[in-house]
Amino acid sequence: MGRQTRARIDLAALRSNYRLAARHAQPARAMAVIKADGYGHGLERVAHALAGETERFAVATLEEAERLRAAGITQPVVLLEGVHECGDLSRCARAEFEPVIHEHWQLDGLQTTGSCRLWVKVNTGMNRLGFRVEEIAGVLERLAAHGSHTVLGLMTHYACADDPADGMTVRQQQSLAELLNRGGLWGSAANSAAHFHSDLPPFDWTRPGIMLYGATPMVAGSAADLGLTPVMTLESRLIAVRTLQPGETVGYGGTWTAERPTRMGVVSIGYGDGYPRHAPNGTPAAVNGVRVPTIGRVSMDMMALDLSAVPDAEAGDPVELWGAHVPVDEVADWAGTIGYELLTGVTARVPRYYVDE
Repeated sequence: MGRQTRARIDLAALRSNYRLAARHAQPARAMAVIKADGYGHGLERVAHALAGETERFAVATLEEAERLRAAGITQPVVLLEGVHECGDLSRCARAEFEPVIHEHWQLDGLQTTGSCRLWVKVNTGMNRLGFRVEEIAGVLERLAAHGSHTVLGLMTHYACADDPADGMTVRQQQSLAELLNRGGLWGSAANSAAHFHSDLPPFDWTRPGIMLYGATPMVAGSAADLGLTPVMTLESRLIAVRTLQPGETVGYGGTWTAERPTRMGVVSIGYGDGYPRHAPNGTPAAVNGVRVPTIGRVSMDMMALDLSAVPDAEAGDPVELWGAHVPVDEVADWAGTIGYELLTGVTARVPRYYVDE
C-alpha cells in the first residue's frame, strides 16, 4: 500500500462551509476564493465541488484561472492580483476572466486591449495594492473614456477584520461606501472574517477564503465556535513503537528527555510533508482518536509522539496530525503561525484523497 501519509479532503464539509458563508453574506453573494491551489486542498477538485454553489470564483493569478478553464469551470473568475504583464490583459479578455486593476501601468495596458470585464481595487487602509480613494474618480473616467471595458465594481480588502474590536474595518467600509454612493458599481470588501461581523454591511459580493476550508479567520474563537467544519484531515500511521528509559532523549538536538519509562511512537510524516518543523514539544496529535503530545524535534520524514495516553497503540495505528480531533488552528497556535500557512504548506508528495459524503 505504500506510505500511509495523506491529506483526506471532505468535499461535503467544503460545501457546508460555503453555504454558511453564503448565509452570512446575504443579501450579498459570496464568490469562493480558491487561490493557492484551493488553500492546499486541490484547485480543480475544490472548484468542481463548489461549481454548483457559487456564481463566481476568485484566484490570485492568471495561471490559476487558466487551470480552472482547462478543468471545465465556466463561471466568471476574478484575478485578485490582476495581471503581472500588460500582455496578459488580452488573455483575460479572451477567457472572460475579471482582473482586478490596481496600478496605473495596468490602466495603460488596457488602452490597447480589447473588451475586458474588470474590477478596480481601492486602497482604503491595507496599503498593499490599489488606487487611493482620491484617485478613483479619475481612474473610472479614464476607463469610461476608452469605451470598450466594463467596470464591474470597486474592491477593497480589510486589514483587521479578524479583530472585531479594531475600528479600522469600519473606517475602511465607510470609505468604500462613500465611493459606491455614486452608483452603478458593485462593491466587494468582506473577507472570511468580515462574515462574522453582524453589523458590517456586506456590499454586493463577499470573498470567503479560509472559512471555506474549516479554519478560523478570527483572532479569538475556534472554527467550531463559528459553525465551521474541518475539510482537510492530515493523517499518517505509526511505523514504530518503543519504550524509552528515564534520561533517554528523542530526535535531533535531544530536545526532549524521558523522565520515566515512556512508550514512544514514530509517525511517518515530517517537515518534508509540510508539518511545521518548529512545532514544539507538546503540540497535539491524535492516535486512534486519542489526543497525545509530540516529543522531540520534527524531522524531514518523521516525528515522535508520547503514547502514554494510548498504552495499547501499535505500529500501523492511525495518526491524525490535524482534522476533527485536533483543529489545524490549534496546531498552528502551538507552532506560532496560522492555519492558512499549514493548509497551504502541505507539500506535493502528500497525496490528496477525496471523500464526498
